[in-house]
Amino acid sequence: MEVQFTEEIEQLRLGDGALFHGEGILAITKALLQSGVAYVGGYQGAPVSHLLDVMVQARPYLDTLGVHVEACSNEASAAAMLGASLHYPLRGAVTWKSIVGTNVAADALSNLASPGVLGGTLIIVGEDYGEGASVIQERTHAYAAKSTLALIDPRPDLANMVRLVEHGFALSEASHMPAILELRIRACHVRGTFTAKDNVAPTRGTHHLIDEPAAFDYMRLAHPPVTFRHEKLKIEQRIPAAQAYIAAHGLNERFAAEGARHADLGLVVQGGLYPALVRALQLLGLADAFGDSQIPIHVLNVTYPLVPSEMTDFCAGRRAVLVLEEGNPEYIEKDLAQLLRRADLHTPLHGKDLLPAAGEYTVEVIAQGLLAFSERHLPALDISAARAWLAGNARRRADVAKALGPLPARPPGFCVGCPERPVFAALKLAQQNVGPVHIAADIGCHALATFEPFSSGHSILGYGMSLASRAGVSPMMQRRALAIMGDGGFWHNGLLTGVQAALFNGDDAVLVIMKNGYTSATGTQDILNTPDDEAKAEAAAQANLHQSLAHKNQTIEDTLKGMGVPWMRVVHTYEVDAMRRTLQEALTTDFSGLKVVIAEGECQLERQRRVKPWTAARLKRGARVERVKYGVDEDVCTGDHACIRLSGCPTLTLKDNPDPLREDPVATVIDGCVGCGLCGANAHAATLCPSFYRAEVIQNPRWHERLRAGLRARLTGWLRPN
Repeated sequence: MEVQFTEEIEQLRLGDGALFHGEGILAITKALLQSGVAYVGGYQGAPVSHLLDVMVQARPYLDTLGVHVEACSNEASAAAMLGASLHYPLRGAVTWKSIVGTNVAADALSNLASPGVLGGTLIIVGEDYGEGASVIQERTHAYAAKSTLALIDPRPDLANMVRLVEHGFALSEASHMPAILELRIRACHVRGTFTAKDNVAPTRGTHHLIDEPAAFDYMRLAHPPVTFRHEKLKIEQRIPAAQAYIAAHGLNERFAAEGARHADLGLVVQGGLYPALVRALQLLGLADAFGDSQIPIHVLNVTYPLVPSEMTDFCAGRRAVLVLEEGNPEYIEKDLAQLLRRADLHTPLHGKDLLPAAGEYTVEVIAQGLLAFSERHLPALDISAARAWLAGNARRRADVAKALGPLPARPPGFCVGCPERPVFAALKLAQQNVGPVHIAADIGCHALATFEPFSSGHSILGYGMSLASRAGVSPMMQRRALAIMGDGGFWHNGLLTGVQAALFNGDDAVLVIMKNGYTSATGTQDILNTPDDEAKAEAAAQANLHQSLAHKNQTIEDTLKGMGVPWMRVVHTYEVDAMRRTLQEALTTDFSGLKVVIAEGECQLERQRRVKPWTAARLKRGARVERVKYGVDEDVCTGDHACIRLSGCPTLTLKDNPDPLREDPVATVIDGCVGCGLCGANAHAATLCPSFYRAEVIQNPRWHERLRAGLRARLTGWLRPN
């Protein structure tokens, strides 16, 4: 991996009494080592990518502890790793982004939860829910409830998060339930401090090997008929054991100011929402700057299973209780209502009746819910300040909208120089000749082509699932359907669910594989077809962006050949005209079967990480450096902007026409251009105006280059009009 976490890795070495300072996800990583974890695995994905990235780069240090680290091919393989804890007292942790990752891992999780675990297992998921999310809006809670997995939602304070990691393993061992630690986006990136402890080497690990395999025990298998007994064990033993551990060790917390004025009311909140709740209470004058609340708060650091005695004890005798549970359905609220009914408690319970049924619970949203709660149960409370704050927010939004008018859409787009942008330009050109085609999109950087100016993609149904998702629609289409996936998606899922199925069924399909050499959308992690270090070093000084490292590794091509793909073409992505012709051929050829177009072009971010240090070092010692830059001849530009509509590059934009007789603005290339040449390639492939020029910018030129440049300047000076 090219992204370095040197400082983060050093923080993992902190010993007892040292002060840790950093992000939440790194604190979790340190907590794993303090808990004696024996093995760690996972699949990268925001917001928990750093955990696996740091662990992979810290392997030399982890080897000294005897901790095994595995970068898994997908979330299902990561979840299957936890099978090591079925028979052996090994503590294991895996990580991925939820809910999409949990969906992929669901089969293994169910089969793990059925027999239960002997060693503590912790599944660390990035709960990608809310405004900043990048996936479908669902919650992990449903998986915890259906499979009987303990679900931890820690109050986002670093010391508390570390405490719950350590107790999470112990809770898992006490109840034999796998435990899920869900980290919301803000919890992953919250910064703070905690007092570190010494790392604990696992009692069994790569330095202390297990002498003999465990004796065969059919009860440890998720296989009938013992699965029927497993279900009873979950209810009769595991859930009660988990509840007893939660209560005995005070995993859930209660907060209230001393002598709270409104102790006859109560708030029940998920741990991750606690900071937003406290801030909203401050707006109503119900909490001070230190978070001391005038209404008692029961913080659920463990949201499943609930502890009946804790919940009934908290609710008994109160005039009303408000449950703050983000997302839908309201699992906690319904469970609490059931507990109160069975205990014959008639405490009024509020939740989704006063708060939104779905969506992120920001401070503003919670404040509105607290206002409604206060109006019912604290009629004498002065809530004018909170109402003024909410009204001020609404007024400022209205003022901005009135002053600026409708703001232009700012859809996300490819990075400057991204090798995938030219493929979609070529696809637009190909469809001008072939006609519109159904395009099955996929998860990854290439999904950005669903935005303007490409608007390319009819479905996104899972990572590596594009080819499989076109299987139902392509037989119904007059033209061939086309599927697009990245090389990360190819190895994650696409090879089996897509390619294997298409070959087996003899489908007449077209697949475009973006071969950029990395799992780019999750942080450019290495995959099976990533060029090796020798190839990277060899190409470090390559100034030509069309020089791709992707051809250094032929794993995808060899795999497809081995599976029997008869029709395959490899085209460099920046060769727009060649890509257009290849796509047209794939969509119109008489060959009926799977047709694969491999679009080869290394991730631009990775290339820049190599080239920039190399360039800086050469400039520092006064060596010659040449880079390419593209521009637009303002006198030639026609002003129809077809080049922009075909490219979408952020560095290709508009400026006022310098000719006073022409009204249309002209295209221009601004700073930030990396010289990929796409604008010129598009102009050539689409037969656009010849306004683009290519320039070589030379720093520290040689003497003869200086002489030649001087002569050229003098000659062109004579030709210029005075």
